Amino acid sequence: MPELRKDPVTGRWVIISTDRQKRPNDFRFDRAATIGRDQCPFCPGRESLTPPEVLSYRQHGGSANTPGWDVRVVPNKFPALQVEGTLDREGEGIFDRMNGIGAHEVIVETPDHGRTLASMSEPEIERILSAYRDRMLDLKQDRRLRHILIFKNHGAAAGTTLEHSHSQLIALPIVPDFVREEIEGARRHHEHRERCIFCDIVMQERKERSRLVLENEEFVVFAPWAPRSPFETWIVPKRHESNFEAEPKERLGYCAQALRSTLKRLGAALGDPPYNFIVHSNPLRDTPSLSYHWHIEVMPALTHVAGFEWGSGFHINPVPPEEAAEFLRLVIT
Repeated sequence: MPELRKDPVTGRWVIISTDRQKRPNDFRFDRAATIGRDQCPFCPGRESLTPPEVLSYRQHGGSANTPGWDVRVVPNKFPALQVEGTLDREGEGIFDRMNGIGAHEVIVETPDHGRTLASMSEPEIERILSAYRDRMLDLKQDRRLRHILIFKNHGAAAGTTLEHSHSQLIALPIVPDFVREEIEGARRHHEHRERCIFCDIVMQERKERSRLVLENEEFVVFAPWAPRSPFETWIVPKRHESNFEAEPKERLGYCAQALRSTLKRLGAALGDPPYNFIVHSNPLRDTPSLSYHWHIEVMPALTHVAGFEWGSGFHINPVPPEEAAEFLRLVIT
């Protein structure tokens, strides 16, 4: 029988529709064409095809905007927002607007066009996470910016157009409503219980273990209680920290370990599915929070949002999280 599950942080409801249940190999997804190696602007030797880099890691040295890099961060050539200018907030009748000030950057994760994030080593993924943190710390100095969203689209069905492995960073002059909703839900729990809701979830998932996928010394990976889509997976630090950019370098290695294992398990279980992952972090201008807890949400793009979902706000998920977690636990990577 289908059941309604309420997300304990945001209050969002989802429908676990067991009558529509699917096994992992029942999912099919489109592999639409993306820009390949022959035209790729992210490959070494084509640095002139991107805007000048704002960060690069080079184990063996070398000049900026030349080959020899391991991770390279560049402004998006077609940015959603731009750094130059002022906000110029103004009203037009009952409507409000401001200039599209912000930053839109691309993190090119590897010089090897054929590598995927799941196939990289833990040190390689740790360098990518370090690039995220370093760019957040740098952009945090711009007082116009209030929130930074870091995300990765893998596969055409998840929104990518360039197959060379990369992720993106968008710095915004406002805090998105969805982020505020999540923070507000965490704040309400803290006011009522005087505890962080994410810390409580981590404790319960480690105790019950039915939705637990894996854990290491510093991170827990589990299928959330009310997943919006099949095989949605969260990666959450065991220690309380509200801001991703505040994580010390020594813990990023454990995060890399957890992320790599998660992606390898999803790939082995589902046949390299398209997916999105998003780093959820406290807004830049908020003080470190006792109630909010940064984390990564990985969302395989296995289903389509249609009229009911858009009209009601409900998500319909045909795979109970307990079954998804069990399947991922049993995957040999």
